[in-house]
Amino acid sequence: MHITDIINPQFLISTLGLLGVIVIIFLETGAFFGFFFPGDSLLVTAGFFASQGHLSIAALLIFTFLAAVIGDSVGYAFGKKIGPSIFSKDDSMFFNKKYILRAQDFYNKHGRMTIILARFVPIVRTFAPIIAGVGNMKYRTFVAFNIIGGLLWTWSMLLIGYGFGSIVPDPDRYIIPLVLVIIFISAAPAIYKLIQEYLRSLKSNS
Repeated sequence: MHITDIINPQFLISTLGLLGVIVIIFLETGAFFGFFFPGDSLLVTAGFFASQGHLSIAALLIFTFLAAVIGDSVGYAFGKKIGPSIFSKDDSMFFNKKYILRAQDFYNKHGRMTIILARFVPIVRTFAPIIAGVGNMKYRTFVAFNIIGGLLWTWSMLLIGYGFGSIVPDPDRYIIPLVLVIIFISAAPAIYKLIQEYLRSLKSNS
């Protein structure tokens, strides 16, 4: 298995099946090193596989939702326990301080809604619940937004893939372009942020 296979949703699903999808969704939302997993495209592809009879859409809807909610809760508990010391943690292969700072910036802009909105932003969705824990958000409030965000994210991505596979004739020809579009849409906020920072640095240097 090549390292690129880890971020290839079709390979992951065909190799690991339903359990693999559930575990990866949990890891992406509940573990530091999970940020590189392709959550959006994995869910869309899983929904597509379900439309072709390879996976159960009911099981996907139930268990990926639970995995996303539990994953965020684990991230919140981690942030609550570690607290501000996380900002002084040294960078490593599985941790980069800029990801925490990016999530904190997102949290400062959107407040509690971050727990919902971050679901649709790669990398930020991994670290947003940690920031909520660091910031001592009330757990009751966190859980409410966590459940809503987890439901909206997993179900929308799964049903996009399922609907695509059910409606489009000969959908196998189009699944890769669809996944690429989902990846681009998911990465758009980060790309926009990088362009903003680049333009800001050019302005400050001029």
